[in-house]
Amino acid sequence: MSPRTPDPTPPPPGGVLWSEAGDLRMLLTLPAALVMQVAHPAVGAGVDEHSVFRTDPWGRGERSLRSVQLWVYGGEAAAEEGRRLRRMHRTIQGTDTRGRSYHALTPAHYAWVHATGFPVFHHARKYIGRPYTEAQERQLYAEWLQVGRILGIHDRDMPQTIEDFWPYYYKVLAEEIEATPVVKELLATDTVISAPDRGPLPLRLLLRVLWPVLLPPIARFRRFATIGFMPPEAREVLGLEWTEAQERRLRRFGRVVRAVVPVLPERLRYLPLAREARARHRSLTRKPSAPAPSP
Repeated sequence: MSPRTPDPTPPPPGGVLWSEAGDLRMLLTLPAALVMQVAHPAVGAGVDEHSVFRTDPWGRGERSLRSVQLWVYGGEAAAEEGRRLRRMHRTIQGTDTRGRSYHALTPAHYAWVHATGFPVFHHARKYIGRPYTEAQERQLYAEWLQVGRILGIHDRDMPQTIEDFWPYYYKVLAEEIEATPVVKELLATDTVISAPDRGPLPLRLLLRVLWPVLLPPIARFRRFATIGFMPPEAREVLGLEWTEAQERRLRRFGRVVRAVVPVLPERLRYLPLAREARARHRSLTRKPSAPAPSP
């Protein structure tokens, strides 16, 4: 019997994703990546027909966020999370908006879902952080590939260098991406979303009362941030308007985020799984104190 292939490991502590994937600023980038994912006809059809994002949006978002965090901070649990996701997607299949059969685990479709995060991170960083150096950009892409292996994406199905990534990315934009019904739904500002039903009961009751007032500005900000943090070439393909006034607003918003988030204490700046992993790593790497001298 041949030896079992070792599980892929998450990106290392101290890497680019270790610092950024659990940072609050990452939450701002997720909607843009999601819209780019469902702009692929096969992915959009799969989400349209099989996802619970309409009936349980908060639960679906919470589970997705936890999954993303496990890929980077989960240690041995990262590979198991990757296997769980593949099992969950095995039965997702149907016909896309162009009349083509699709399956969620078709390598080209599955790889695109993962690939979208890299250009979004790359673009959003210019607003909410310092632009990457060339070395950081290359390290980020190498770590992106590492996460892809956790998800079960074979190296042959993802470009292995940045130089190869961008032609692949522009080719998918040109040949596949379109404003699918799910794209339009996710960007709509008049979508009815129920109030969050999590947290302490007094807070939930307060949110239910205030939700009709809070939802419209939240929906407008969601659309603004989603389009703003989406790379311009993806916006153009999807026919999404972005004005100079909106660009100025996004830059002002980014300056506030860059000033505030880095000075927050770790318990506020990082999401729970990231905080736990960072604390665990510090405890493992902390040098033991010298023994007390004998009396």
